[in-house]
Order: sequence, then C-alpha cells, then structure tokens
Amino acid sequence: MEVICVPKVFNTTAVCIPKEHYMVNLDERLKKIKVFVDAGKYFTINRARQYGKTTTLRALYLYLQGEYYVVSMDFQTFGSAEFQTETIFSRSFANSFLRSLKRNPVNKTEQLNEAMAQLEKSVASQNDFFALKALFEQLGDICAVSDKPIVLMIDEVDSASNNQVFLDFLAQLRAQYMERDIYPTFRSVILAGVYDVKNLRGKIRPEDEHKYNSPWNIAADFDISMSFSKNEIAGMLTEYEADYKTGMNVDEMAGLLFDDTSGYPFLVSRLCQLMDEVVCKKETYGSKSAAWTKEGFYEAQRLILAEKNMLFESLSEKLVSYPELNDMLKSLLFTGKPIVFNYYEPSIGVASMFGFVKNKNGMLVVANRIFETWLYNFYLSAADMQKKEIYAASLMDKNQFIVNGCLNMRLILEKFVVHFHDLYGDQNETFLEEEGRKYFLLYLRPIINGTGNYYIEAQTRGQKRTDVIVDYRGHQYVIEMKIWRGQEYNNRGEKQLAGYLDDYHVNKGYMVSFNFNRKKKTGIREIVFNDKVIIEAVV
Repeated sequence: MEVICVPKVFNTTAVCIPKEHYMVNLDERLKKIKVFVDAGKYFTINRARQYGKTTTLRALYLYLQGEYYVVSMDFQTFGSAEFQTETIFSRSFANSFLRSLKRNPVNKTEQLNEAMAQLEKSVASQNDFFALKALFEQLGDICAVSDKPIVLMIDEVDSASNNQVFLDFLAQLRAQYMERDIYPTFRSVILAGVYDVKNLRGKIRPEDEHKYNSPWNIAADFDISMSFSKNEIAGMLTEYEADYKTGMNVDEMAGLLFDDTSGYPFLVSRLCQLMDEVVCKKETYGSKSAAWTKEGFYEAQRLILAEKNMLFESLSEKLVSYPELNDMLKSLLFTGKPIVFNYYEPSIGVASMFGFVKNKNGMLVVANRIFETWLYNFYLSAADMQKKEIYAASLMDKNQFIVNGCLNMRLILEKFVVHFHDLYGDQNETFLEEEGRKYFLLYLRPIINGTGNYYIEAQTRGQKRTDVIVDYRGHQYVIEMKIWRGQEYNNRGEKQLAGYLDDYHVNKGYMVSFNFNRKKKTGIREIVFNDKVIIEAVV
C-alpha cells in the first residue's frame, strides 16, 4: 500500500504535533520542567491564551514516560454537570484518572491493577456517597503500590475555578501533597491554565469568602520561559527551509519574528503561517521565495493586525471586563509616563497574567510590538476618536502624501503642524503632554492604513521621548516624538536620533516636538547632523 507523505504546516489551532507541524524544539524546556518533577514539586504552568501550554504538556507526557506513570487530564472536558456535587465530581475525576493511567504503555503489576480495580468498583457504586476524601484515599492506595512514581497533570485547571467543589478538590490535593512524607501520593502535581493557583482568588466574587479554603500557598514558582527564543525560531525555520528551499535569510527572518512578537508562540506561528499560505499567493509576491523576505514579513505583519483571531478577541474582551486594565494601558501607550512594574497592583497583575505586559528592568512595557500596535489601532479606531477633527483632517489630506509608492513624511509633518496649531493651539501644557502623541498617531493612521504599519520602539519610550517606526511598502521612517524641554535637551535628542538612524540603516529621520512655550515658532526645519538629515516639526 502506498504511503502518502503529507507536508508539514504551521499550526495555530489546538495542539501541535511534531509529525504534522513545524515546531520549535522543546527538548531544553522539557529537561528544565523534568527537574521540577524529579524534585517532587507541585507547580502551575500558567501562561496567557495560545501560549503553547497544551502542546508543552503533550510533549512532557511523552518525555516522562520512561521514569513515571503520567496521568494527563483536561478539566475543559468536564462539563458543568461534573461539578454539581462532590460525588459526581469524584466519580468523573476517578474515571478520567483511570482512563489516563491505563494508557501508559507498560504492563502494570498485579498489585497496581488490583488497586485500580478497587477504585473502579467505588465509582460503579452509584447509590453511595463518594466523598473527595475517599477518592484521595484510594488515589493514595494506587500511588502506594505503583511500581513507578505517578505524575498528575491537569490542563485548563482554571476552567471551573469559581466553583466550591473544584476548590474543595484543590484543598484535598493540597492536604495529600503536604503529607507526602507520611502517606503515599503523586510524585509531582502539574496544573496548567491562564490563572496561577495562587491567583485563582481573582476569579472568585468578593461575596464568596467561604471559598478561600484552597491551596494558595504551596505551588512552586515556575520560572521557565515558555516564549520562543530567536535561536528556537531559527531552528524551526531551518526545518522549513530544508523542505522548501526558499532561499530565505533564516537568521534575519528569525530576528524579525522575535523582535515583533518577543517569542509569543501563537504570534510567531501565525506570522509564519501567513507568509507560507497567504502572502506567497498574493500577486505582488507570487511564490514562497518572495514571501519569505523582509517585505513579505511586513505584509504578514499587516495581515495579522487586520484579522480577527481568538487571541485579539480575548484581548479586547479583557479590556472591557477590566476597566482598570484598560485605563492603565491607555496611560502607558499615550502619555509615555513610565510605570513601575508592581505585580501586586491589581491592573498590572491582571495584565501580566493575561500576557499583555511584562517587566523590563523594573518598568512596565507592553509584551510585544504586535500587541502594542494592535492596542494603538484598537484605541485609535474607537468611535469617539474618529470624531476628532484631526482625524477628519487626515482623511481629507491622505491622498497627497504618497509619491511613487513612498510616503512624503515631511509633507505629513507640515500638514500635521498646521492642523494641530489651528485646532488645538490654545490648549494648555497638560493637554499637549497627554494628548499630543495620541493626536499625531490619529492623524498618521488613516494615511498608512491598509498599506503600512507602525509601532512604538519600547527601548526609547520615556516620559520625554517616544520613537515611532513606520513601515510602508518596505521603507522605514523613524519619527521621534518628544516634549520640548529646552534647547540643550533638544540638541541631545537630535544626537540620539542620529545614532538611532544608524541602527535602522537610514539617513533621514523625523522629529515632532511638542513645545509648551507660547512664544514658540511652529513649523518645519531641516537639521544636518554628521551624515544624517533630521526633519523637525515644532508644534
């Protein structure tokens, strides 16, 4: 019979399977997780949605098989009915536990089979009350006679967390784990979900204080990175390149992917998927070789930011559900004021847990460029923003800024200065500092929308300076936005921008200076700094 070889693809739905999908090599990550297991740790793998948790658990299940019996369960397969009563949950859990234990591919000892049969008998006693305590006693009996240590893994553990039966289950799990030196139990417990066990309180309503009897304090800190490194991305692309021979510069492409996503697994895979399946079919590109270029990458970047996917839907839902998170992100993006990273501040804790922000040298930053650009687009597309007069002015002006497929950025700045001065010239210092950058981006967006993208360079973000990088048809424009703090500071800014232009291999840069001095002279001027040309707009 002929064996049909189906080529691998990039996968962004459900679990990744090595034989079917291009994946980063997980071996080093699995080795590090096994150290936790070998040490008998109880820990949670809590990461944001579509961060590769389930794929990692699947790989870990196979990786541990030689030394352990691995029981892998998924609470998302438990319906609400399974959590109605303690008895129903205990029977459902026992059934799933036994089914998974039986799947371990070795012949089990007679003692272990007998202990499993006893648990099956208890489950079958439909007329009896089956308490969680009794369930855990029998699970302990199984662990006691097992010829190999048993590892318990539960995925989507937070899917029923606002439920008393679930919290009572965690309390029993905690009690058994705490007494592991006296009574036999699992070698290691691994819980996976968006919420850390220590953060599940955040899902419980304030009036449900009686539910706080769960194991908030025993989970070990899981400090293993789940993000893809540049080298891991390069390894995946090397495998793809061996199959398709596109001629891509693997190192450059891995760098572009990592810089835009900070290694967020879904975003990396989705950008690759778009280049492989969509960009290559566009008339402008027409082949995989053309798609796996810098220009093809920017096209994939534009596509992902314009599409509707589950990750962005989750992000927008959280912005509605957590007003304090929404307010904090708006402030971070538009005022440029630095925010110290403090996980115990509620909005920062929530944003960090959902993967929207991260700690960078003690300061709060948006997790990656894709998220940051998506958030800017989200806020600038709001109905109240599109009613602004500066937005209407941009819509009227936008057709005059494209010359031979390139942006006339100098003209954009000239027009922005005129409109901003006419519309908001009598506003005070507070308005300029808090709204100036927002209004420039609001003016810019309709001009590049659908063809180009922009992002804020996080490493230069500060209260006094923000750099915007605009990508338009493969051309990059570096624009520094800053608050005027005197001529000396301005001169330093010009020097910094000139150095920054070297990083982007461009000879011309742009500055937008928001000046509070009412005697200021607005307009455009051109500065030559060494071999760089800087176009400065004073607003």
